[in-house]
Amino acid sequence: MQRTQRPGDGRGEFSAWAGRVEPGLRRALAGRLRLSDVDDAISEALAYAWEHRERLMRMEHAGGYLYRVCQSRARRLRRWQREVQSDEAELWPARPSAERLVEPRLVAAMRTLPPRQREAVWLIHGAGWTYAETADAMGVSTSSVSAHVARALQSLRASLRVEVPRG
Repeated sequence: MQRTQRPGDGRGEFSAWAGRVEPGLRRALAGRLRLSDVDDAISEALAYAWEHRERLMRMEHAGGYLYRVCQSRARRLRRWQREVQSDEAELWPARPSAERLVEPRLVAAMRTLPPRQREAVWLIHGAGWTYAETADAMGVSTSSVSAHVARALQSLRASLRVEVPRG
């Protein structure tokens, strides 16, 4: 996702813009949602972007804005799923545990981080976004993102008792 990308006003331009933005959104949401939920959140966000493309065309960082739309859609989806799961838990397949894919203690340690630090470290190290892209999505400066990531990594190293070799 590049900072200056804006959706075009025509269907072809919009499709090209969505094709450039979608992989970054997918990486950013992958750590938060099931794969099928990522697809749903992105589909809803892109539908929203199409409906409001004139407004997005005026935004310098439309991709970051769309990330926020995806987060909003994902929150609504999770809230709905909790309601359904509480009523019909046996109908939903068990969600694969993230602990099986990464160091189990990392998941627990990430949960202890403040939300902004957790978001910054995930977007930078989990989704592979640049500091500038992360700053745009979070609505803060790149130096703030850098501070959030530094504090988060310091906390994670302490929680996991990881020592950084001095070189």
